[in-house]
Amino acid sequence: MRLIRVACRDFRCLAETAFEPAPGTTLLRGANAQGKTSLFEAVLFAAVTKSHRTNQDAELVRHGCPGFHVRLDALRADREVTIDARWREGIKRFQVNGVPQTRLSDILGKIHVVLFCPEDAELVRGGAAIRRRFLDMEISQVSPPYLNALQQYRQALRQRNELLRRQESDPAMFDVWEAQLARDGATLMREREAYIQELARHGADAYARLAEQEPLALAYRPDVPDPDQLAAALVKARDTDLKRAATTRGPHRDDLDIHIADKSARLFASQGQQKTAALVLKLAELELVKARAGEYPVLMLDEVLAELDEARARRLVAAIPRETQCLVTTTELEPRPGRFGADWAEFRIERGTVQAI
Repeated sequence: MRLIRVACRDFRCLAETAFEPAPGTTLLRGANAQGKTSLFEAVLFAAVTKSHRTNQDAELVRHGCPGFHVRLDALRADREVTIDARWREGIKRFQVNGVPQTRLSDILGKIHVVLFCPEDAELVRGGAAIRRRFLDMEISQVSPPYLNALQQYRQALRQRNELLRRQESDPAMFDVWEAQLARDGATLMREREAYIQELARHGADAYARLAEQEPLALAYRPDVPDPDQLAAALVKARDTDLKRAATTRGPHRDDLDIHIADKSARLFASQGQQKTAALVLKLAELELVKARAGEYPVLMLDEVLAELDEARARRLVAAIPRETQCLVTTTELEPRPGRFGADWAEFRIERGTVQAI
């Protein structure tokens, strides 16, 4: 899979931007605040309907404008795909190949992208909610049943929490939503376990190539160990949940354990190790998408070279599959051909305008 063309209008600082990346690796050079990250954010928004930097779509609109427009033209192994994303005055609209889409399931997975940015170190050092969000987004792109179960689970969770806030005492009222939570929650748990097992295998290989020494291990840590016991755990927790006015058991409290050299990466790893581990999660994701979708996703690396020393940067370049289209940003303004042992197409971005060097 590769992007043929990216076009943005009034997205962040991008007034009118068009960009045609190379099939292989493309390096985007630009000073700070020129639009490099905004361009990647626009691609991600069109592909997954969300920004990685904000939950408020209104913040994505260029100052003084009523809305924004992003269009992606991509080439998959078997067909061309176009996603057209528009937001105007609070209304979000998507089209895939010219056909309006209202369901998330009809948009996710049409163009697969993987983004790594410096903030992704929070995947390792941050709270469990960040890792759950990572799992939900990544699995949803490659598993429609997971996305459906996630949407149903969240709906049932909202309903049960509302009963708890109202201090509802009728057990029958809880039975309905707990049955749905147990059914869809079990699906989430089984899919997460399978996904993390695959992620762990690819992640260990990628970390060994980048770090060369200490091993990395990933493990699923479910809040309820057995999916078949989720219904019983919800019933048992009712009294506690009524006191707290919130559902305290279930996959919405799961976590992903990340260990380096048999120690918690969140608690004991250095900042450099944490950043490398987060990057490895994204490299492992490339292989998972390839296994499930039949082709590598587009990889976007935002300022990753600035986070790595020369040796690790070279190992990173070598670890990226040759079939992968890769977009890389840097604040280095002077071209340095072959710096990392690779010939890259180079572009400069200034005030939102992209030009080939």
